[in-house]
Amino acid sequence: MTGVSLAPIGVLLLAACLIAMLSRRLGLPYIVGLVVAGFLIALLPNSPKVPLSRDLIFNVLLPPLVFEAALQLEWKRFRAELPLTMTLAFFGVAIAAAVVAAGMHAIVGWSWIGAALFGVLIAATDPVSVIASFREMGAQPRVSMVVESESLLNDGVAAVGFALLSAIAAGAPAEAGSIIPAFLWTLGGGIVIGLAISAAILLIVGRTDDPLVEITLTTIAAYGSFLVAEHFHASGIISALTAGLVIGSGGTRFLSRSGRDRVHWAWEYFAFLANSFVFILIGLNEAGQPLHRLGAAAAAVAILLVIAGRGLSIYPLAALFRGSRWRLTAAYQHTLFWGGLRGALALALALAVPPAVPERNAIILAAFAVVAFSILVQGLTMPSLIRKLELGRKRPAPEVARSAPAP
Repeated sequence: MTGVSLAPIGVLLLAACLIAMLSRRLGLPYIVGLVVAGFLIALLPNSPKVPLSRDLIFNVLLPPLVFEAALQLEWKRFRAELPLTMTLAFFGVAIAAAVVAAGMHAIVGWSWIGAALFGVLIAATDPVSVIASFREMGAQPRVSMVVESESLLNDGVAAVGFALLSAIAAGAPAEAGSIIPAFLWTLGGGIVIGLAISAAILLIVGRTDDPLVEITLTTIAAYGSFLVAEHFHASGIISALTAGLVIGSGGTRFLSRSGRDRVHWAWEYFAFLANSFVFILIGLNEAGQPLHRLGAAAAAVAILLVIAGRGLSIYPLAALFRGSRWRLTAAYQHTLFWGGLRGALALALALAVPPAVPERNAIILAAFAVVAFSILVQGLTMPSLIRKLELGRKRPAPEVARSAPAP
């Protein structure tokens, strides 16, 4: 019987720990260090070979990351920003996807279905990348809330749009009579399944005061909501997001006093592990992407179109809220624009493009290029942008020396 070698996992975990320590010392974004480390590890002889597959991202790494991000959101503040973030998520994804799709069709010559699939999968900012980066930088509470909430929501919207386009690419009829019910089920079904599973878990959690059992039950909620929704062709991301919000907001009533902090600490650790694997694997697999001259030209066009699409989806939509309580200052808009990082979700969706799409391989290469640019260029420059726009958390004023003489 052949055993499974755990050596590659150990090597990657050790690298993640060293990178976390070094990044903190140098003041660099952790995710950038992980991608660079993965790239350098791939260049070493006998480096560990861990392929980045759609199943690995969707079934193993993404559920805890989405759930943990939603678990940490403050429901009252999330709800307060909902009109703004829903607008940015739904209409923003549509605008960005349309810009990228039209550009890839007109400039690169991709088919409409291939260009549309790429536009949708690359339009959404990835919560894994965005939240990991913004938490490290210590951005102001509102800018963090808006960026994180918008990222989580448009992540789910893009996944829904991608599922519908994939069905059309596979031969499903592209008619309103079939598309609208499918869209409503993918989105609404994810919400219903997330609500049902999280409510059932909270009922069970309320009958125990064992923190280890509580952590285990929330783990079941994270993976259960995601995988059950995917099984029934609903959105696993929307389902895990819903479950995380419900448990995060209801945890104070159902979790035991000793369990609340331990559940949050446990999920911070789970997110650290998943983040570490995601971004090191992105670096490992980036090094193996064969980018010939034609592919490099298409990737460059894709990067420019993604940036343009993000700008056209942020600034005009933000202008709609100029005279309201959801108004975004210019500094917030610039942060939303440049902070729209792409990551594991875009790669997972690219790897899930149906084989019938003629541009499938080109889509995967372009997605890797956009993700690499997003993390290495945008991710690396975000801390300086936050400082320049003065959106970091203000530090408390230094205390007066206790030895000062009394007046």
